[in-house]
Amino acid sequence: MMEVQTILIDRTDSLEKAVTAERGRLFDFIRRRVRTAEDAEDILQDVLYQFVASYSVTEPIEKLTAWLFRVARNKIIDWYRKKKPDPMPRDEKNPNEPINLEDILFDSSLNPERLYARSVVWSELSDALEDLPEDQREVFVMHELEGKSFKEIAAETGEPVNTLLSRKRYAVLALRVRLQELYDEFETTT
Repeated sequence: MMEVQTILIDRTDSLEKAVTAERGRLFDFIRRRVRTAEDAEDILQDVLYQFVASYSVTEPIEKLTAWLFRVARNKIIDWYRKKKPDPMPRDEKNPNEPINLEDILFDSSLNPERLYARSVVWSELSDALEDLPEDQREVFVMHELEGKSFKEIAAETGEPVNTLLSRKRYAVLALRVRLQELYDEFETTT
């Protein structure tokens, strides 16, 4: 009985040390990718909950930091998926075909191939967004993913609309180059 208590105490101490060591960096990582500190804290709590739940599995997590940041990235992607804006109209000639990126990324079809393709696009988009300068990423995320108008973004950030338009343009150009290979891959499979 004493051995079980010692093992549980050791595991609890290890868990606390891991959470304490990575919490700040993880929060900063999440905060740079979402609009508010409250959203970042919610996502962080989800990551830590998943960590605690996974920690009790018999096989230990070998590369803890990498695992935590991958889970955080996936939680951020899930968070953006949940913030789906109202669907846009479909192409009149092909009503089953989406007419924009938003419809492709937020398609609720349960087809496994489409779900996989969507997860690949989200993952690549997340990686590509990380590589953008912060000001470009912020404008792109606010406009494209959060659905804010440039006037709303200007009011929130204090930046002129033309500056925001320019930043978004540079972000789109960089993302287009970065995601071209993925686009070409999807084109050859359809």
